[in-house]
Amino acid sequence: MSIYDTLNREQKEAVMTTEGPLLLLAGAGSGKTRVLTHRIAYLIDEVGVNPWNILAITFTNKAAGEMRERVDHIVGFGADQVWVSTFHSTCVRILRRYIDKLGFDNHFTIYDTDDQKTIIKDVCKRQMIDTKMLKERTVLSAISSAKNELISPTEYELQAMGDFQKKKIAACYKEYQRELKKSNALDFDDLLVMTVELLKSCPEVLNQYQERFRYIMVDEYQDTNTAQFELIRLLADKFRNLCVVGDDDQSIYKFRGANIRNILDYEKVYPEARVIKLEQNYRSTGNILDTANAVIRNNRGRKEKTLWTAKEQGSRIHFRQFDNGYEEAEFISDDIAARVRKGQARYGDCAILYRTNAQSRALEERLVVDGMPYNVVGGVNFYARREIKDILAYLKTIDNGRDDLAVKRIINVPRRGIGNATLDKVQGYADMRGITFYQALEQMDQIASLGKAAAKLEPFVKMIQVFKAKAKYYGIVDLIHEIMDTIDYGAYLQSIDDEDGNDRMENVDEFLSRAVFYEQTHDEISLSEFLEEIALVADIDSLENGADRILLMTLHSAKGLEFPYVYLAGMEDGLFPSYMCVNSDDPGDLEEERRLAYVGITRAQEELTLTYARSRMIRGENQYNPVSRFVQEIPGELLDNTPPGKKVMSAGDFGGSGGGDFRPKAILRPRVTPRENKPYIAQGIGGLNKIAGITKGESMETLGELEYREGDRVRHIKYGEGTVTLIAREPRDYKVTVEFDRAGQKIMYASFAKLKKV
Repeated sequence: MSIYDTLNREQKEAVMTTEGPLLLLAGAGSGKTRVLTHRIAYLIDEVGVNPWNILAITFTNKAAGEMRERVDHIVGFGADQVWVSTFHSTCVRILRRYIDKLGFDNHFTIYDTDDQKTIIKDVCKRQMIDTKMLKERTVLSAISSAKNELISPTEYELQAMGDFQKKKIAACYKEYQRELKKSNALDFDDLLVMTVELLKSCPEVLNQYQERFRYIMVDEYQDTNTAQFELIRLLADKFRNLCVVGDDDQSIYKFRGANIRNILDYEKVYPEARVIKLEQNYRSTGNILDTANAVIRNNRGRKEKTLWTAKEQGSRIHFRQFDNGYEEAEFISDDIAARVRKGQARYGDCAILYRTNAQSRALEERLVVDGMPYNVVGGVNFYARREIKDILAYLKTIDNGRDDLAVKRIINVPRRGIGNATLDKVQGYADMRGITFYQALEQMDQIASLGKAAAKLEPFVKMIQVFKAKAKYYGIVDLIHEIMDTIDYGAYLQSIDDEDGNDRMENVDEFLSRAVFYEQTHDEISLSEFLEEIALVADIDSLENGADRILLMTLHSAKGLEFPYVYLAGMEDGLFPSYMCVNSDDPGDLEEERRLAYVGITRAQEELTLTYARSRMIRGENQYNPVSRFVQEIPGELLDNTPPGKKVMSAGDFGGSGGGDFRPKAILRPRVTPRENKPYIAQGIGGLNKIAGITKGESMETLGELEYREGDRVRHIKYGEGTVTLIAREPRDYKVTVEFDRAGQKIMYASFAKLKKV
C-alpha cells in the first residue's frame, strides 16, 4: 500500500497538486503538517524534484524540527538537502553569504529584545526624550511595526510630518539603525527587512535563490506580516510554485504585525491559485468541533469552512460559574486532582488557558496549596535570565568584538572597578573615530584622559584576546568552562545573589547542556552558528517534553498545541473578549478575540471546561462582568449547564446575548469560603479591606463620607466619565454602581475606585 493511501481525499489532492500557486485552508487539527511532509515526499519520489530545490518555511524552531524529523522519516535518502527552517533562520543563512553587498560585515550579531532596549534607552537619552511621556517600549514598538511594513527610517520621517510624537520616533528610528550598523548588528525585524532589500537590490542574488527554491511551501501563512509576504513573493516570482498553508480562523497575532489579508487576498495576488479546504479534524470530539464552528461563524472576515470529525460526539462542553476567581481556581484544581486520582488522566494531559498572564496568579496559588505540579509557559525566557545573558555576552564578545552591548555588559562581570566615567571616555574616543567600543579598548594607550584607569582595562582586553585565540581550537563547551573558571563565575554569582546563587548556577549548567546538545548534533562546530540558534529560540520551544505537569498558559501561547483536557478560565465580557476589544471602534479587534476563543476551544481533544466568575479582583477592584459573549454563542444543547440568559434572572445572575451589549441585571455579594490557613489570599470584603489597610473594628466613618451622590457625574482614571446610579453602604465600604459613557455599567468599591466628582 502506498503512503499516500493513508490520506483522505482532500489531503491527497493537496499532496498531488504540485504546479502553480496553491492555497490550503487547513482547519485546526486537520493534519496539515502530515500533508506538507507527504507533499515533499511526493515531489521528490513521484515528480522527480531535486531535494535542494524545495524550501519549507515554518514559524518556530519547534515546528521546523518536527517537520524535519517527519521529512527524514518519510523521504529517507536526500531528505537532509531539503531546506526546512523558520523565516528568520532562512534569512540568516542568506544574509551570512551576501549581506556585505549592503555594507555590513558577514559576521554580524543578532540583537535580542534586551539588547534593543539598551540601545533605545541610550538613543532616547541622546534625543532628550522624556521617557515618562514617550515610553521606550512605545518607540521600539513603533520601529518594529514600521519594519514589519517595510517602512524605512526616511519613509517614516516623511510620514511623520505634522505629528510631533511620530517625528520624535522617526529621529530615534534613524539613530537606532545607525547604532545597529556601527555594532555590525541586526535585530529580528532587520533579518527580514535586509533580506528583502538584498533580493530587490541584487538581481543576481535573487535569481540564484529563485533557481534554488523552485518549490516553496509556507506553513501558518495567516500569521505572516508584510515583510514575510514580500520575501516569499520575491522568491516564488519566477516559477510560482508556491503552496501556502493556513487557517484564517486562527489568525491571532495582529499585535505582532500579522496581516490576515495575506491569506484572505491570496487569490487576488495569484488569480490562477487553486484552493483546497482541509476540514476533517483528527484531534477533537464532535461536540468540541460543533462548539468551535458555532462561535467562529459569527465572524464576517473569514473564508467559509466547517470542521467535522469521524470520531464520536463525546461529552458535552462543561460550563461552570462561580462567585469569584478563587472559587474558580479551587474548582479547576480539584477537578484535575479528581481526574488524576481516578486514573482518567495524567497531570500533563491537562491545560489551563486564560486571556491574560495576570490570571495565572490565583490559579498558581491554588495549585501550590493543593500540592499540584505545574509549569507556567511564557514566563521569563530562559535566555533572558541574568546569568545566561552574562555567558552569552562573553561568547558574543569573543565571536564578534564589534558588539558594543555585549562588551559593556561583561566589562564589570565580575567586578573590576571600572567606573562609568572611564567607560564614557572610551565611548567618546570610539565615537570620535567611528570605531567600536572594543576597538577603542584595544587602543586604550591612545586615550590620554584614561590615566591610571587604563590599568584596570588592560587585563580585561588581554583576557578576551586569549579567549579569542582559544576559541579557534576549543569546542563551545570547553570555551564556556574556560570562561567560567577564568572569571570564577560561580563565586561572583554567590557574591551578588547569595540566596539564589545556586539556582542561577543550575541555569548555567542547563545552558552547558544546551551547548553539549549542539556539539552532539552538528558535524562542524561553529560559535557563530550556536549563537544564532540561541537567538532564534522561542519560549514555547523550551517546553519540557514528557513532563507530567499541568500546563498554565495564555491562549496565544497555546496555539499549535493540543491536550486531552482543557480548561478555559475567565470567560467573562471585559476579560475575554477584553475590555479594549469590546469598546474598540474597529470591528476587526473583536473578530480577532473570537478567533482566539476558537483557538482555545480547538486545543481540547476529549473534554472542554469553560469557567466564569461573577466577580474578579482586577487591579485592586472587585469587578463584576457578565458571561462572555463567546459562551452565549454556543448552542444550549452542546453545554451541560446553562449560562445566565438574556432575561432578568435571580440575584447573582446576569443578562446578555451573543454579540450584544451585556449589562449586569442584579448583583449578589460574592460568597467566599474562609480558609484560615491561607492568609496570603485576600478574599471577599475582608480581603479587600486588608488590601486597603482597613483593620477589623474600624467603622466606615474612618474613611470619611463620599464626595459624590447618586445622580452625580464622576470620572474614573480608566473608564472616563459616567453617572452614579446607585450607592450601597456596606459594613466597611461603599459599593458604587456607575453607568460610564463608554465602558457601560461597572460596580466597584469606593476605596479602590478613586472616583472624582466632575
